[in-house]
Amino acid sequence: MISTQTKSLTAELDAFIRMALHEDVRDGDHSSLACIPASSIGKANLLIKDNGILAGMEAAEYIFKHQDPEIQFVAYKQDGDLVSQGELAFTVSGNIQTILMLERLVLNVMQRMSGIATRTLALTSLIGDLPTKLLDTRKTTPGIRFLEKWAVRIGGGQNHRFGLFDMILLKDNHVDGAGGIEKAISATHAYLKEKNLGLKIEIETRNLDEVKQVLTLGGVDRILLDNFSPEDTRTAVQLIDKRFETEASGGMAEHNLREYALTGVDFISSSAMTHSVKSLDLSLKLAKG
Repeated sequence: MISTQTKSLTAELDAFIRMALHEDVRDGDHSSLACIPASSIGKANLLIKDNGILAGMEAAEYIFKHQDPEIQFVAYKQDGDLVSQGELAFTVSGNIQTILMLERLVLNVMQRMSGIATRTLALTSLIGDLPTKLLDTRKTTPGIRFLEKWAVRIGGGQNHRFGLFDMILLKDNHVDGAGGIEKAISATHAYLKEKNLGLKIEIETRNLDEVKQVLTLGGVDRILLDNFSPEDTRTAVQLIDKRFETEASGGMAEHNLREYALTGVDFISSSAMTHSVKSLDLSLKLAKG
């Protein structure tokens, strides 16, 4: 069953499938075409060979049915389920040539998404009793950002901006390139007015003096505290005093996540959920007989 979430991503999924099949198949899966009759019908099982959080089930079903609407997909698990080695995630039945052609694409998607969801849950569980929310970043794999951010949500995290187009984030290079915090904020407001855009504005600060500058100037929605120590983060949060949203970033991972969340910051952004993540081990095997 394709959910509302998946339906909202059909354009991205369709474009991704076209790109992936061009990369992998081009003029044909000659291994399957060479030895398996075109009329062969069979069944394959998705076997779980690792412990973690399963993600990509809906994406997998969409990929199979996008290529062949006659394929039957029976799910035994769902996205977000805690799974263990030896369990069965789904069975897919239909044309064997099609199933084998899509095997690696489906596995690559699910293994990557499940790895991200597993890491995300491990991180969010460290601060689950606190109001601070964990955000991902744009440090994603080009071409599959939508899948990786989808996996973050499955694992219990939240998405930061999707890209450069849906939020203003004035980072240190923008501030320096504009000639300072005041000029960067002023120019941004003029630009948004000229373009008739209603984007939220976040600005990165590198120290408490820059935080104080932003507090004096205003004109933003969120203040990013980049590479602040936990002590300075707590001081900044107290200075800001809920006038603006606060976000901590820079080297956030298991060893320090809770310490930063205890400062009272609204959000923590981390690339740990999508960067250098270990994929979950999965395997698709044809059923014999």
